[in-house]
Amino acid sequence: MKELGKRLRVLRESVALSQAKLAPELGTTQSSINRYENGQAAPPIDLLRKYADYFDVSMDYIFARCDNPRGKLYESKLSMTSGSPELRDFIEICFEPGSPMNERLKESLFQMMTEGKK
Repeated sequence: MKELGKRLRVLRESVALSQAKLAPELGTTQSSINRYENGQAAPPIDLLRKYADYFDVSMDYIFARCDNPRGKLYESKLSMTSGSPELRDFIEICFEPGSPMNERLKESLFQMMTEGKK
């Protein structure tokens, strides 16, 4: 909560606005902004979205998840890779046991997985 309050204060001070002048811009009161900046109260999500829009920063920045005001870029990292036991289990449950093609399809997929590792 303290880190979030610091970010809100830094944003406000970056444009040289007082709490009293910023409050009407965001639809809140000066005393509320003071409580948020000092970590005494949690700002509502709607207000945080207004901060993000007003200062043109990401919510990641406001929540101190990154130091880049534009936010954090995420990369997809799949937990199931070729040949992993999790993928084998997934394939097992994808096919109904007892069907005529079940074994043939599973074996084809397992073969494709091992060829993909080479």
